[in-house]
Amino acid sequence: MRILITGANRGLGLALAQIGAERGHHILAGVRDVLQGEERLAHFDFSKSITLVPLDVTNEDSIANAAHTVKENFGTIDAIINNAGVLYEREKTIEELDITKVQQTFDVNLFGPMRVVKHFLPLLVMGDSTSIINISSEAGSIENAYGGDYAYAASKTALNMFSEQLKKYVKRNNIEVYAVHPGWIKTDMGGDRAPGNPIDTAKGILDIIEGKHTINSKYAFINHQGESMPI
Repeated sequence: MRILITGANRGLGLALAQIGAERGHHILAGVRDVLQGEERLAHFDFSKSITLVPLDVTNEDSIANAAHTVKENFGTIDAIINNAGVLYEREKTIEELDITKVQQTFDVNLFGPMRVVKHFLPLLVMGDSTSIINISSEAGSIENAYGGDYAYAASKTALNMFSEQLKKYVKRNNIEVYAVHPGWIKTDMGGDRAPGNPIDTAKGILDIIEGKHTINSKYAFINHQGESMPI
């Protein structure tokens, strides 16, 4: 499979690129900083299966150019993993929120995946067994709202809704769409206290893409093991 991964130069994105390449997939690693991407991805044993793609999810021209480049060089793709994300204004009260940071959060966490799908969907519909994975979070569950992380939580709730709408839209093209909670994992965002390992999560997400899980969830919102998440 050819798999596009945004934010592929660190954290979960880096783990996804590593595991995907190890499993024989061709990884199109979307990165804002190509030099940094080369430093972090080139040492993998399977680095020849990884192609760096300059891609800034907040810049539509960047995404359009990336889609054009991928189409010219590869023709089609089989999966999109919208992994790039930010967590600003953590633990701020509503009175303390910097609304500019809230807007930036939505720009990356919601509008980023929307832009990517907008420009890469034509390359995806040409495939036979394709999927879109939007990396979400349990923080986006309305049922389990906890009164904090306003920008991040609201952006992930909106991402879940986008995933649900998209799922209905692409159903006729036999494209699977999931909003995946990756668990609390040790990354720059998750911190050192997180109990989970991004490699384990990456394996679960790749299992979903490869069809190794039987997913019975009514909604697109699931965890990395393919189990339903509370809406």
